[in-house]
Amino acid sequence: MNITTRSQFDAVVPQTARNDVAVYLTGPSVGNLTDCTAFPSIYAAAFANYLGPTDPGTAECLFSLNFASGGSGNKQRSVVIVVVVVVCSGVFLAVIGGVWVFYRKRRESRDVKREIGNIEMGLESISGSTSLIKFTIDEIRQATRNFTRDNIIGRGGYGNVYKGVLKDGSEVAFKRFKNCSAAGDTNFAHEVEVIASVRHVNLGHQRIIVCDLMKNGSLHDHLFGSTEKLSWPLRQKIALGTARGLAYLHSGAQPGIIHRDIKASNILLDEKFEPKVADFGLAKFTPEGMTHLSTRVAGTMGYVAPEYALYGQLTERSDVYSFGVVLLELLSGKKALMMIGENQPSLVTDWAWSLVRKGRALDVVDNSMPELGSPEVMEKYVLVAVLCSHPQLYARPAMDQVVKILETDLPVPSIPERPIPIVAQMDDIERSVSSSDLGCISSSAGYQSFTFEGQQHSD
Repeated sequence: MNITTRSQFDAVVPQTARNDVAVYLTGPSVGNLTDCTAFPSIYAAAFANYLGPTDPGTAECLFSLNFASGGSGNKQRSVVIVVVVVVCSGVFLAVIGGVWVFYRKRRESRDVKREIGNIEMGLESISGSTSLIKFTIDEIRQATRNFTRDNIIGRGGYGNVYKGVLKDGSEVAFKRFKNCSAAGDTNFAHEVEVIASVRHVNLGHQRIIVCDLMKNGSLHDHLFGSTEKLSWPLRQKIALGTARGLAYLHSGAQPGIIHRDIKASNILLDEKFEPKVADFGLAKFTPEGMTHLSTRVAGTMGYVAPEYALYGQLTERSDVYSFGVVLLELLSGKKALMMIGENQPSLVTDWAWSLVRKGRALDVVDNSMPELGSPEVMEKYVLVAVLCSHPQLYARPAMDQVVKILETDLPVPSIPERPIPIVAQMDDIERSVSSSDLGCISSSAGYQSFTFEGQQHSD
């Protein structure tokens, strides 16, 4: 007999029998049933007792599940299962994490080896005639006490400069580059190449990241960061030394070198206040036959020559302009980019010219400077500074000519009339740089710096 519906069940089973079953199922003894034979048929016929299908007695008869005994054992079994699952999951995650860490360290190791290889290839490209000295990282860490913060003597966009002592007792400075990308490798090798190609008393003797320790800091520190003013004899010594260093870069080094970033903070002073032209990270070689380079504009607002900032045309006279600005800072104690009136920006070059053209050249000089020179000498230096910082390239003298004028009785050439103050063209400079898809303007130490790419040209 195949009974699948309630109506079929009612037709087969008499009502009295159904009533007896209902009374029995709702009675108190149903929980103690030991005979479960009728349960499948009863549930198939849609009958249910008042205890419901989840009651332990019902579950025991229908599904042979015994929940009446061993409760604590089941709980323990559940706990064991949970613990096993958690432990297995932890082990699985640990294995996955270990594999990931191993892979990452292996990849980092490959990257470091590749970067070291790039640097070595760059250094090997430098002429073998140079006497480069290589230091191991352990030697450098020992000299700088593991690059302790107390040994930091300078900071820049490239990284930090650390004071250190070598095994022979000599004090040196370590220039540590923070850019470890491929571009950073190229810049690092380039600076080493430039430094290795020049030797001059007024050029810092840098080797790789090791250079002479300048105990008196930078010219910028003394002009704008100290209450004790430099005397005129010291300022004159700094001016002459810087001029000689630049003249050597332009005319003595082969090939010639354009520094591109001459400013007060890049003129370092040793214990005798002998100036050292430093930081050749932006320097460019001048190929023979090239009248100018149209290249990436880089430098500091106030020191960058107008033709270079506006059009990217780089020549040795660009360094001459920057030297003129530094010389004006030495003479006046004023910054390259200063504020006049109601926070109106002005260049020290325009301010100085406004006085010179009125016949008041001596008014450019800081009268509180100790041990002032004779009026004739002071005026001569002012005129040289204004001539070197002339906005028109053709009017500026070469650096070797500047040295001769400062060292001898040669007269200062006449100064051509200047165009409108260059500060009025600052908006044009910013538009010129920012309009290039390859350029950007950034701010550094209160000045604006420019960068954009170009090509070399020859006439």
